[in-house]
Amino acid sequence: MRHYGIIGYPLLHSFSAKYFNEKFEMEHIDAEYSLYPMKELTKEQVNELMRSLDGFNVTLPHKQAVIPFLDKLDETAQAIGAVNVVYQRVGYNTDCLGFMESIRPLLREYDRKALVLGTGGASKAACYGLRKLGVIPTLVSRTPKEGMLGYKNLNEAVMNEYTVIVNCTPLGMLPDVDSCPDIPYELISARHLLFDCVYNPEETLFLQKGKAQGATIRNGIEMLYGQAKAAWKIWSEGVKELKN
Repeated sequence: MRHYGIIGYPLLHSFSAKYFNEKFEMEHIDAEYSLYPMKELTKEQVNELMRSLDGFNVTLPHKQAVIPFLDKLDETAQAIGAVNVVYQRVGYNTDCLGFMESIRPLLREYDRKALVLGTGGASKAACYGLRKLGVIPTLVSRTPKEGMLGYKNLNEAVMNEYTVIVNCTPLGMLPDVDSCPDIPYELISARHLLFDCVYNPEETLFLQKGKAQGATIRNGIEMLYGQAKAAWKIWSEGVKELKN
């Protein structure tokens, strides 16, 4: 039997465990997928996982923290600076591939600039993917650094210029369903596209507010399926590089 899993915290509503265990059962694959909730991450923990598992996923808050404990990163993970898949001591990023596949069909000709809410591993993957798709991303943070915007900077001119808004924060994720990013939703119009990396609930407050303004919306479930399929390709076929 092969053994796979996911590290992160919390993992109460892990998509990956359900997806992979159902896949193994349906396709008669002799394997299991387990949860490894970890608030903190150490080199010893990562080494033990690599000894005991055939591959594993990495989610919040460890997508960047795991990097120093790996021997190598593939080209995409290195460019993004975040890892969500580990195989044979190598770190990969399939979040970007899943994100691009999900958002690509929704982009319109005038979608040239995007606001990316949050500065963690998911936001790095989203920025990389947007650039690949010809959309210029700008990070939005509560404590903006050079080249970023703060939430207080999101005035009418900015909102009109940036027609794509991607939520890469955990705000709105179950059980915290009554929260959402602090953006001026009244300035959103039918010209906007709102993408939420959160998938549970299906329609977050962020998406609800955008929908009420006439915006096109999409949640993160297709992104998750895309990254999971790419992860399995790495684990099962030993793929060296994934093409975006």
